[in-house]
Amino acid sequence: MTDDATLRTRTDDLAEALAIAGDRLDAVTAARVQQAVDGVRERLALGVDHTVVALAGGTGSGKSSLFNKIARLTFADVGIKRPTTARVTACSWDDGAEALLDWIGVDRERRIVQAGELEMDDALDGLVLLDLPDHDSVEPKHREVVDRILPLVDLLIWVVDPQKYADDALHSGYLRESVGMEASMLVLLNQIDTVPPGRRDELLADLDRLLVDDGLQGVPVVAVSARSGEGVAQVHELLSEVCERQTVAAGRAAGELDAAARLLLAHVPAEVPWELEQAVARELPALVAATGLDAVAGQVGAAVSNGYGMPEFPPPDRDAVTLSRARWLTRAGASLPAGWQRSLAESAQSADVLRTGVYEAVRSIRLDVSGPRRARTLRRLAWGLGVAAAVVGTFAGFVLGGTPDLSAPWPVVLWCVTGVLLVAALAVGLGVAVARRRLARRRAEGVAREGRAALEKVLADGLGLPTQKLLAEQRRVRRLAQSARDLPVAARAANDGSLPPGAAEPPSSTGALPRAAESTARG
Repeated sequence: MTDDATLRTRTDDLAEALAIAGDRLDAVTAARVQQAVDGVRERLALGVDHTVVALAGGTGSGKSSLFNKIARLTFADVGIKRPTTARVTACSWDDGAEALLDWIGVDRERRIVQAGELEMDDALDGLVLLDLPDHDSVEPKHREVVDRILPLVDLLIWVVDPQKYADDALHSGYLRESVGMEASMLVLLNQIDTVPPGRRDELLADLDRLLVDDGLQGVPVVAVSARSGEGVAQVHELLSEVCERQTVAAGRAAGELDAAARLLLAHVPAEVPWELEQAVARELPALVAATGLDAVAGQVGAAVSNGYGMPEFPPPDRDAVTLSRARWLTRAGASLPAGWQRSLAESAQSADVLRTGVYEAVRSIRLDVSGPRRARTLRRLAWGLGVAAAVVGTFAGFVLGGTPDLSAPWPVVLWCVTGVLLVAALAVGLGVAVARRRLARRRAEGVAREGRAALEKVLADGLGLPTQKLLAEQRRVRRLAQSARDLPVAARAANDGSLPPGAAEPPSSTGALPRAAESTARG
């Protein structure tokens, strides 16, 4: 699609892609894409929905008379003594070509708009017909105008006459330089009414031979007469079919956008396989080791279990953190071009900032080494029971003396009380120890778990989010560049991920001359 709205959308997409990519592209690539965007926008400002047809020819060929005949008005200069066209004359079939005509350099008084003033075929809507200055004029400015306008036209009509159709200035100066443009050329042999009917075929054949000698194959030649109107209807039919084709300006703009988008895609990586969770999981053990997290967690457990000790985190190993960051960037940027790798390194936290974040993260973890809440009470109880057992046992030994008489009730009671108190003291003490060990394990596991969560957040915030943002921008650039290409919607969606290998260049914007030319040639 190359209508004005589509071209504007594609241009905006390419411009946005370029803005997002920024200095991640090399200067040459960025400049070429920017040049394409600026150039297409300039063309769009002039309008690309017009079909520009130019009548070119030498002095006395009658092209101005033919211009008037085609436009069905009397406007272009028709000389009497020495017919010479000095200025460009334009007739447009809509009123939206003003910017284009300003850029071409058509004076305001040399324009006319066919907007319902005459009964013209609607098929000519958008046509801009130009009568160019004579290419063989002695005035250098006339040739400069011709040379500047010729590349812009959708159809170039060379008007020749029976006397000067073999003029070397035409063939060597223009026609031989137009090889490859046959599809958008037409030759009109004007003043055919001055040639006897018996010589017309011979004259047309000779003109055709000269064109072939110039290297122009298959250029239609139509016999016309501005005076009698012969062949003018056939020219109208040709112009109607040309107006249905894609314009040169639109085709060139579409081609430039496609080429620039392909260039941009070649410098933007395809989909990069990368997952944040996997990346964090790969690098987490290195930071755990750099911070001594597992060792500190073990120390917390020991302090809880033993009832004494106050562990703390040492500063993270600088080299280990630096190496961890370097590994992250290497893995994440493995598929990225140098400019994108540089951007990733700049957007990610520096090694020093990352190390500070790691240290603050682990220092924020509460290292609770306190024992069970009732441990002190239970410990005192155990000691009390033990002391009571000792007192009762001592009493029994001193009071009863020697070997106790187990047949008497009191010795048995005293020794049983001593045993019960001793067992209770041991049970309470053992319970406290078990509770401490369980709490120590939970505290150690909690420190390790909180530490890993804190380090995961540091990795995600300091390295993961910048990586995600950059890869999201990379995907956005590819989608925009893909949408700027001259592809059907379905193909554009199918190729969204990567540049298709061996993709063909966009077709010629000029297309082929309508088949009507074959039937109308040689009138």
